[in-house]
Amino acid sequence: MKRDMELLRDILIAIEESSHDPMTWMDLKVAGRSTVELAYHVQLLNEAGLIEAIDLSTSDGSHWEPKRLTWLGHEFLGDAKNNTVWGKTKARLGDQLGSASFEVVRSVLIEQAKGLFS
Repeated sequence: MKRDMELLRDILIAIEESSHDPMTWMDLKVAGRSTVELAYHVQLLNEAGLIEAIDLSTSDGSHWEPKRLTWLGHEFLGDAKNNTVWGKTKARLGDQLGSASFEVVRSVLIEQAKGLFS
């Protein structure tokens, strides 16, 4: 499965906007996305240190649920949730958005966010 930066952003926004207790996992739903896609992308966000998540997988399949954003997750989302900044980042990276490293995406995102204040 390919990493989908749009879905990663959507998950981060959903976690931030949720009113669930951050000490427990949340039942994540994103319209039009399968539980397999969500589990994979929650696991990626956990591995990247953007969220804390819990592995609730069983022998029947993978199941990851988010608990909360980390400091880094809040920092990334602080720039990524701005639709103007996100749109400019996507335009700048074009087809490379999904395949560029996280560090490249983050640096372009920061560059675009700084442009709002210049």
